[in-house]
Amino acid sequence: MKVLVKNIKQLIQFHESSPSLIRGGDMKDLPVLEDAWVAIEDGKFVDFGKMEDWPGISDWRDLEVIDADGKIMAPLWVDSHTHVVFADNREREFVDRINGLSYEEIANRGGGILNSAQALGKMSEDELFDKSLLLSRSLIAQGTGALEIKSGYGLDLESELKMLRVATRLKSELPIPVKRTFLGAHAVPAAFKDNKAGYMNSVVNEMLPAAVKEGLVDYVDIFTEKGYFELDDTKQLLEAADKFQIKSKIHVNQF
Repeated sequence: MKVLVKNIKQLIQFHESSPSLIRGGDMKDLPVLEDAWVAIEDGKFVDFGKMEDWPGISDWRDLEVIDADGKIMAPLWVDSHTHVVFADNREREFVDRINGLSYEEIANRGGGILNSAQALGKMSEDELFDKSLLLSRSLIAQGTGALEIKSGYGLDLESELKMLRVATRLKSELPIPVKRTFLGAHAVPAAFKDNKAGYMNSVVNEMLPAAVKEGLVDYVDIFTEKGYFELDDTKQLLEAADKFQIKSKIHVNQF
C-alpha cells in the first residue's frame, strides 16, 4: 500500500541536515517543515518535501491520499520509563517534589514507594491488569508508540512477579512494542528495615531468577539514590543480571 500525506502544516524533518539527537535547551527549537508532504510505502517513509516542490502523482494504482491540511505530523512518543502497572497513584507527592523535598524526605513523612507497594499487594492480578490496560490504551491514544514498564511497587517475590506477569499480558495485548523491566530494588520494604543487604540478597538470588525463569524480564533497574540503594548494590545487581544475559537500565539521582 502506498500512502501520500499532503498539506501538512508541520512535518518533523528526517534527513541528513537534521540533528540526530536533541537535548536540553535545544528541545525548545523543534526542526520542522511547513506546508509539506510525505510519501509512505510498505510502512516506510520513501520521500518528502515542501508542497511547492511536490512533483505530483504519476502512478495512482493502490494509492491512498490523505489530506492533512492544518494538521501536524510528528513521530510517536517512545516512553522509556513508566510505572503503568500500579495500584494507587502518588499524585499527593507531586507538590512535595515541586517544593524541593527529596524522595528520602517524602518517605520519612509517610509517603513514597512503600505506600504504593502496600496497595499493590492487596490487588489481584486480574484487577491490576484491567486497570493497567485502560491506562496503557490511554497512553497510546495520546501518541505513545512504544512503552517500557517497570515493576518495583511489589517489593516481595509474589508481588514483583505479579507486576511482571501483568506487564507480559500487556505486551501481548497492546499493538505497540512493550519492554518489561525488573525493578525489585526500588526501595527497602518494611520487612527488611535496617537489613538492606538481606533484601538485596532476596532481589538478586530469589526474585530475579524466578522472573527470568518465567520469561518475564527484558531489563533490570535499581533506584540508586541517597536513602535507598548505593553504588555497591547497583554493581551487585548488574553482575547478577549479566549472568542471565539481561541488560540494565539504571537511573542514578544523587551521588
